Amino acid sequence: MKVTRLDATQLPAANDELADLLTDTVDDGASIGFLAPPDRAAAVDWWRERADGVAAGRLAVWAASNGERIVGTVSLAFPDKPNSRHRAELIKLMVHREARGEGLGRRLLTVAEDAAVAAGITLLHLDTETDSPAEHLYRSAGWTRAGVIPDYAASPGGELRPTTLYYKRVGEEVPAGTPTR
Repeated sequence: MKVTRLDATQLPAANDELADLLTDTVDDGASIGFLAPPDRAAAVDWWRERADGVAAGRLAVWAASNGERIVGTVSLAFPDKPNSRHRAELIKLMVHREARGEGLGRRLLTVAEDAAVAAGITLLHLDTETDSPAEHLYRSAGWTRAGVIPDYAASPGGELRPTTLYYKRVGEEVPAGTPTR
């Protein structure tokens, strides 16, 4: 499995495959901002709209390919405010259901964490649907649960669901007494 960071010219070329991945992820029940049934044109547009962020350096996108198609992705969103340049948000970690169970989610997470460190980031954060399979991945990778927000987002089926916030210190010595889970 090859994982590649997509630049501003590669991202548009990958829009169709990334849209396929997004619709597969939503079809499988993941709450990633879209309702079921997913609208493929909206998924293509969503990815197309990310190109400006990639070109400006506000967004980094990685895609995992099995040689035939894109089967996974993860992104880091970098804030533009001066007081928050030490942190980034991990977003849209997706693995095609045919590629699950092979460690790809963990690999994508590690790629994003390593890239964050290389960029001078010391704090990552994310949100994920409470009680989703993704929570196990984040906890087992050393992310710390910060709390739960009730009725945060609608599931693909339209039901309001809570989200759990996580953070992880990276690229620095973790201060003594800092919770690790």
